Amino acid sequence: MVKKARVTKPKPASGPTGIEAALDNYFGLKKNGTDIRTEALAGLTTFLTMAYIIFVNPSILAKAGMDQGAVFVATCIAAAVCSMVMGLYANYPIALAPGMGLNAFFAFTVVLTYKYSWQQALAAVFLSGVLFFVLSITGLREYIINQIPRNLKYAIGAGVGLFLGIIALENAGIIVDHPATLVTLGHLNVPGPLLCLFGFILIVALHARKIHGATLIGILAVGIIGLPLGLSKFTGIVSMPPSLAPTFLQLDFSRIFELSFLVVVFSILMIDVFDNAGTLIAVTEKAGFVDKQGNVPRMKQALISDSFAAMFGASIGTSTTTSYIESAAGVEAGGRTGLTAVFVGILFLFALFFSPLAGLIPAYASAAALLFVAAVMASLMANMDWEDITESAPAVIAAITMPLTYSIATGIGLGFITYALIKLIAGRTKDISIAVAALAIIFGIKLILVPGG
Repeated sequence: MVKKARVTKPKPASGPTGIEAALDNYFGLKKNGTDIRTEALAGLTTFLTMAYIIFVNPSILAKAGMDQGAVFVATCIAAAVCSMVMGLYANYPIALAPGMGLNAFFAFTVVLTYKYSWQQALAAVFLSGVLFFVLSITGLREYIINQIPRNLKYAIGAGVGLFLGIIALENAGIIVDHPATLVTLGHLNVPGPLLCLFGFILIVALHARKIHGATLIGILAVGIIGLPLGLSKFTGIVSMPPSLAPTFLQLDFSRIFELSFLVVVFSILMIDVFDNAGTLIAVTEKAGFVDKQGNVPRMKQALISDSFAAMFGASIGTSTTTSYIESAAGVEAGGRTGLTAVFVGILFLFALFFSPLAGLIPAYASAAALLFVAAVMASLMANMDWEDITESAPAVIAAITMPLTYSIATGIGLGFITYALIKLIAGRTKDISIAVAALAIIFGIKLILVPGG
């Protein structure tokens, strides 16, 4: 008797779990050629490239009189929440955190130069976010950006970089004041300035080797080297987060009707709009989202996310929160959807418990990171049109006067004023847009009524 062969039915291929299916359905993982593991790795990569901000931002805003522990918490929470909003609402692999340059403008120009309280400065940041939101939902943002001369756009970014550079060199003691020449070389025979330069060199070299987290590694390395020299203090690694109470909802709108306040709001808005536009275009192009006409899909959602970030960050106690160009590192690692940004947000929440490490970061260590960011931002000058002197000269004035007047707003103002006057006298009034003319007049009135501010 021949036994019949037993037929074994093939087991059905295991499909995605409920969570995997839900994430794929929401973010379109398969559609974008990615998966959860790739998005997680991309999120980690982005986080490592921008995590330095949780140490640098508190040290900068502390100079404005803000509680450093509270700013540390605000930085982490703002980065976490706003990155998640960008990921969940706009579905972009773009992370957000308090912006470099904007935090320096907040502390050194608005508070220390214009003599605003940090609470009043937070109110200015909040209002700039409200205006950004209005511009985003009405389409006026594109109009304003298109009306601003190309060279001045690059000059603003480069000038902010130069401003960060002089702050870094001063904080590290590499340059000091001088009664005859205004500034001069400091003492390089002491550890602080030398460690700053070493940290800068290390960060640049690690970036050249394409090592993720190069900036963070450089900061921590020189901080650790400073321990036996008594320049930094080790207080532990993990602890419960400090209290957010000292900065939470501390906005003061008492100077809202002053001209200088409106100039501050507009200056913050200008920097944020151009910085955000550059980041969105750069990251989406790298991810392959930009179409042949140069249009960016879901642009409105991304802009609304960024404007929300400015308002939310100010509410909890930090300077303008904005999109980070470091998100390109995550895209390079394969991130293609908002799930990457969500993972970045989760990692920033974990960072809340590493506040003791902030005590390991002295001024010279954060100055090394500032100096690197300055070098990167200053490279925007290479994109300028140098053939037309009526275009390049005002841009140079804008860029160099930001660090030399210790004011981003003044640099922007002088850029618009000189641009309009040069074009007028040169007989090229067609180059002066309504927006440029209006800004030149506003900044001119401000410089007359508030000289030196």
